[in-house]
Amino acid sequence: MLSARGLSILVTESSLMTVEPPVGIEPTTSRLQGECSGQLSYRGAEPSITAPGQRYPSGRLGIDTKKIYGDGVPPTRIVRHVPAGGKEVDTPMATVTYDKASRIYPGSDRPAVNELNLEIGDGEFLVLVGPSGCGKSTSLRMLAGLEDVDRGRILIEGKDVTNLPPKSRDIAMVFQNYALYPHMSVYENMAFALKLRKTPKAEIDRRVKEAAALLQLDEYLSRKPKALSGGQRQRVAMGRAIVREPQVFLMDEPLSNLDAKLRVQTRSQIATLQAKLGITTVYVTHDQVEAMTMGHRVAVMLDGVLQQCDTPRALYDTPDNIFVAGFIGSPAMNIKTVALTENGANFGSLAVPLTREQVAAAQGAEGKVTVGFRPEATDLVAPTEGGLPIVVDLVEDLGSDANVYGHAAMDEGSERFVVRTDRRNMPTMGETVFIKPQANQVHLFNAKTGLRIK
Repeated sequence: MLSARGLSILVTESSLMTVEPPVGIEPTTSRLQGECSGQLSYRGAEPSITAPGQRYPSGRLGIDTKKIYGDGVPPTRIVRHVPAGGKEVDTPMATVTYDKASRIYPGSDRPAVNELNLEIGDGEFLVLVGPSGCGKSTSLRMLAGLEDVDRGRILIEGKDVTNLPPKSRDIAMVFQNYALYPHMSVYENMAFALKLRKTPKAEIDRRVKEAAALLQLDEYLSRKPKALSGGQRQRVAMGRAIVREPQVFLMDEPLSNLDAKLRVQTRSQIATLQAKLGITTVYVTHDQVEAMTMGHRVAVMLDGVLQQCDTPRALYDTPDNIFVAGFIGSPAMNIKTVALTENGANFGSLAVPLTREQVAAAQGAEGKVTVGFRPEATDLVAPTEGGLPIVVDLVEDLGSDANVYGHAAMDEGSERFVVRTDRRNMPTMGETVFIKPQANQVHLFNAKTGLRIK
C-alpha cells in the first residue's frame, strides 16, 4: 500500500484494477503479475510504477505490456481519498461539473456567466480562455466558492458543492499575484495551510520537502519571498497548493506577471507537473497560446457564454463559429464576408470555389457568406494564378518565417489581410503581391448567424 496526494492504491499478487488515464488516452485493464506492491499510474501515455515509500513516480520502468494487460474485462478501480479533516473513504478521483451554472452581479442585467454547462474529467487539464470580461475568472471563482451561484449548480465528483464554503470543497487555488506571506520563509508559506489543519509536524515536513523537490525549490526553503524571482515565487504558490493534496487545482492567470521568456518556461513546467500528479486542473488565461499548448481541452468563452469546448487541434481545425475562428490562432484568421454566387465566394479577382451543399447551406444571409482562411494556409502566387492583389503595409521578419500584412480593394471597401510566408520570399513594403488560400483550407460560416457551415 502506498499513498499519493491523498490517494492510495493496494496492488498485490493476482489483484486486478483499472487505472483511468487522462483525457485522450484509452483506458486499459492492468494486471500486475508476480509478487509486487506499488502504484500503477499514467505519466503521459505510458504506465509507470512508484515503488513503496516513493511519493511521486521517479521514472519509467521497462514493463512487458503482455504481462500487464489482462483479459479485457474492466474491474472496479479501488481508490482511497482522505478529505481535509474527514475520514478515509473509498471514492474515485475528482470530476467537475457545471450544471447550467449562472452568476449575475447585483445591479447588472446581463449574467457574468450564463448557464454554463461543462464536464471536466478526472485528471483532466482544462483551460478556460477568452477576452477580458468573458466570465472565465468568475467561472473559476464559482467553482472555488468565492462567488455565489445564482442559478444552476456545481458538482465535484458528483457531490453538489454549490452552497458549501471554500474550505469544504477540497480544492487548492493558485492566484495571479502569488499571495505569499512576506514575513514567512518558503518552507513556512508552503506549510501554513497544513499547520492550520493541525497536521502532525512529521507529515508537514515530509509533504513540504517532497513538493519542494518536485518544484526544484530545495535550496530556497529558508528564503523569504522578497529574495526570490517571479518564477520562483510562482512555484512556491504552486507548492503551497500541492502540499494540501486537493481533489482539484484551480489556477487564475498564474503567469500574467512573468516576462515573456519566463512565461514559456513556467507554462511547460506547470503542464509537466500536472501530468505527473494527475490532479484535475482548471486553468484560466486570456492568452490563447497558453491555452493551446497546455490544455487537454480548451473552453472558449465570450460574454459569459461558452462558445466551444474541445481539444486544441479541434478548435484550430473546426471552429464552431466566427468568434472561435478569429480568437484561436496567431496571427488571427482572415475572416471576410463576401458575395455568394452559384460557384462560390466572390472576392473580386479571387473566386473561392464551394460545393453545391455549401452554397445551399449558406443561403438565407442576403446573398452573403463569411469566408475564413488562416495566414499559414495562404500562399503568395503569381499574377496569372488567379490570386487576390494586396498592397503590402508591413512585413514582420520572425527569423524562420515572416508575416506579411496588406490591404486589398474590395466591393465593401479596403480590407486587411495577413499571410505567413517563408522569409526567403518576403516582399517589400508598398509592393503588390497576390494571395490565394490553399485548397481544402477554407472555413465557411453563415453570414447571418456566424455559425460554421460544414
